[in-house]
Amino acid sequence: MDHSSHHPGTAHHHPDPAAEHGHGNAHGHGPGHGTTWATAMRATLHCLTGCAIGEILGMVVGTALMWGNVPTMVLAIALAFVFGYSFTLFAVVRAGVSMKAALKVALAADTVSIAVMELVDNGIIALVPGAMDAHLSDGLFWYALLGGFAVAFVITTPVNKWMIGRGKGHAVVHAYH
Repeated sequence: MDHSSHHPGTAHHHPDPAAEHGHGNAHGHGPGHGTTWATAMRATLHCLTGCAIGEILGMVVGTALMWGNVPTMVLAIALAFVFGYSFTLFAVVRAGVSMKAALKVALAADTVSIAVMELVDNGIIALVPGAMDAHLSDGLFWYALLGGFAVAFVITTPVNKWMIGRGKGHAVVHAYH
């Protein structure tokens, strides 16, 4: 059954028009609708970009203020969440949604993704010998950080795929594109 004829002009990037229009559940992706790896990777990359900006900014500020490892890491993680949420927030507000509703969408879409990403990335930095004490000018710091982001991307992408396939995470954002 072709649902696209009932909803003209709404065929976006979903291979299944029924998934786009909410047939199955309120978010448009029921458990029966597959989610592509490309969609999950885009959602993860979107999240990773915000996390990376926030985390690097936190590291730079913490280092510039000569803070210790713990307060610097706390600031970096806090800013990773702020920037991670902001990317989604601005996209949804740009689509015409109120700030309050957009904030709920951003929290629903990104909390698990950012949390997994930050846990993995910071865990790797903590486990790499000398990375916690490396300075911003040290290659070790950047290798550990970028390596952490790469591993976090690999681990977070299947989490996002699973969540989107169940109408959670970035599936909530797709309703506003």
